[in-house]
Amino acid sequence: MNLLKYGLVFIFSLITFSLNTNSVLDENQTEKTIAVMAYYVPEKDYNPENLPLNQLTHIIFSFTKVIDNEMKFNNDSYGKKLHQLVEQRKNHPNLKVMIACGGWGSKGFSDMAHTPENRRKFVESVVRFNKKYSLDGLDIDWEYPGIPAANTKARPEDKQNFTLLMKELREALNTLDRTQTLTFASAGWKRYYDNIELVEVMKHVDFMNIMTYDQVSGNAPFTGHHTPLGWIKTEHLKDSLVSDFYEEMKKRSTKYNTEYEPNSTEMIVDYCISEGVKREQIVIGAAFYGKAWKGVASINNGLYQANKGAYATIVYKDIREKYESDKNYKRHWDAVAKAPYLFNATDSIFITFDDTVSVKLKTKYAKKEKLGGIMFWQLGQDVKEKNSLLNAIYKASELP
Repeated sequence: MNLLKYGLVFIFSLITFSLNTNSVLDENQTEKTIAVMAYYVPEKDYNPENLPLNQLTHIIFSFTKVIDNEMKFNNDSYGKKLHQLVEQRKNHPNLKVMIACGGWGSKGFSDMAHTPENRRKFVESVVRFNKKYSLDGLDIDWEYPGIPAANTKARPEDKQNFTLLMKELREALNTLDRTQTLTFASAGWKRYYDNIELVEVMKHVDFMNIMTYDQVSGNAPFTGHHTPLGWIKTEHLKDSLVSDFYEEMKKRSTKYNTEYEPNSTEMIVDYCISEGVKREQIVIGAAFYGKAWKGVASINNGLYQANKGAYATIVYKDIREKYESDKNYKRHWDAVAKAPYLFNATDSIFITFDDTVSVKLKTKYAKKEKLGGIMFWQLGQDVKEKNSLLNAIYKASELP
């Protein structure tokens, strides 16, 4: 009788845990694997059947927008394309197809989240949308709560309203028949986290996708790494070759009443864990594009040097085809940042980017640190050959 009693208690506990947990391990993920998430913007030659979906756990179709407090496409052709992508699940039954809402410069979030009525209207539109397209989840890309980046509206109340929005989304998504993954894109720098209730938000989401790229802007007066893995510390920047960079960054940081600290994946992951985020909820980012500056001095092979303006933002397939193959561009490796860069001393052009070596290291790092996984922006910018960035990530994710 006692055995029966304790057996029933144990079974009831398992059922209760299953009903209350937010995070669900994907069918193609085991405790030894990590999530591999691709953001994806449909290409001109859109053929979803040709995408390397077998190498992904999640694909996040990008973007919908906040329009009149509802989640909608602002591109009429995207609905049909999303349907076509969802159809690929018949060939990849373990793949999770998600939708992203927002993106850089996307307006409407602050007003939408500001009142219960507006949030309700948005949440109801999300439920209708995910039902219509038979989706597996939602990624909220609000850039950024409390910070009016790219002239988006922001208010101090965004901090609490973001929590309420994610809570209400979770509750509504849990009513759908298909299990829903809820994620949000966060910044790779500490100031962002002053404007959200981090621990509270994480109670309602499966993953936080940290955008550990764009760590240096294209209009920055000095070159630098835009997507470094390695923890760059101030002592690494006090060398005479890069001291001008260090002094300028220190001066700029005083605008925000903070002490300058270089951004990197390892730094922000450590910070988020120290703030109470569970390792398995953290997804780090890789960039399938690079940033380039012109008019760069050849000192230190162009790294951390003054420039004469942005040269270009370059998708990885062009970096591979046009720049890595050009003998004037020399590849260099920064052992501290664990990141590559190209420098053309003849034309004074510096390019910071991720390559197959750096994304492999990021993936290994995510596995070693028992993080949730790795994501990247965005799949359409990769090469269409075997030695792709995604293939490097996939192979590293499969290693024991």
